[in-house]
Amino acid sequence: MDWYPLVFKPIIKERIWGGTKLRDVLHKPIVSEISGESWELSTVPGDVSVIANGALEGTDLNTVVALNPEAVLGKKVVAQFGNQFPLLFKFLDAREDLSIQVHPNDALAKERHNSFGKTEMWYVMQADPGAQLIVGFKEDSNAEAYQTALAQHQVVDLLAKHSVQKGDVFFLETGTVHAIGAGTLIAEIQQTSDITYRIYDFDRRDAQGNLRELHTEWALEAINYQPTESKKAYTQNTNVSNVMVDCPYFTTSFIPLTDTASVHCTHDSFTVLMVMEGDCALLYGDQKMELTKGTTVLLPAALEAVQLKGNAELLEITIS
Repeated sequence: MDWYPLVFKPIIKERIWGGTKLRDVLHKPIVSEISGESWELSTVPGDVSVIANGALEGTDLNTVVALNPEAVLGKKVVAQFGNQFPLLFKFLDAREDLSIQVHPNDALAKERHNSFGKTEMWYVMQADPGAQLIVGFKEDSNAEAYQTALAQHQVVDLLAKHSVQKGDVFFLETGTVHAIGAGTLIAEIQQTSDITYRIYDFDRRDAQGNLRELHTEWALEAINYQPTESKKAYTQNTNVSNVMVDCPYFTTSFIPLTDTASVHCTHDSFTVLMVMEGDCALLYGDQKMELTKGTTVLLPAALEAVQLKGNAELLEITIS
């Protein structure tokens, strides 16, 4: 197999809090005014990404991995996670506030759902004036204080709010109570998991007038009641990879491209590139692929000597 950079058909999700920025800013093929998520790269059951380019066009990611797991995923990734693609990549448009929620860790998710947990990170692509994110508790709390505030519809008062702007990065370990606020466009990297415990939804109703399901009891055992240092500072040296987040599940770096940069490629792990701003050329062998804002591309571990050329800002994700 002659491996090449893989681009996938976006999986668009309507959400009660969604809007139109996925179309207006990222040029995704949304068909409604409440499009909240574009799943760029997924092997969540029922939502497996399908290749949109090259010889493998029309083939889903699980099938491609099965052809040669080490060539696609990398030797270290296969040793750590088996033959399953371990990450999920999304863009999110929050026209309204998302619910306040929490994700379980690996052990709890395995026990309850036979799933990975959901460690994740956010990169703020755009933020309207006054936009905020909720991340963790303002100060030490406990289950009793949390449940009292929840019963009084005052749980927001316990939580830390962060005003945000383009380029802000947050790393959310499992157990961190959080919510994406209205007016933000987010790139999200997370473990392959769709397990979310919704704990408060601002008492809003869906189009049929129904309150959305809450998972307050399930969340109790999952929550970390202590404040967390979730916002991450990072360098922005041009034409090189600047590490933002380095955890056992993924390493994400920022590449401010003004000329040419080499992409981190090894046979140990695949690499994913997400274009946050601008456009550039992806050079591999004697081939070239044009990347534009909102493009997500998977570089199989078998690829070597990949370069970027142009003027853009990219996230580079691998497993180190």
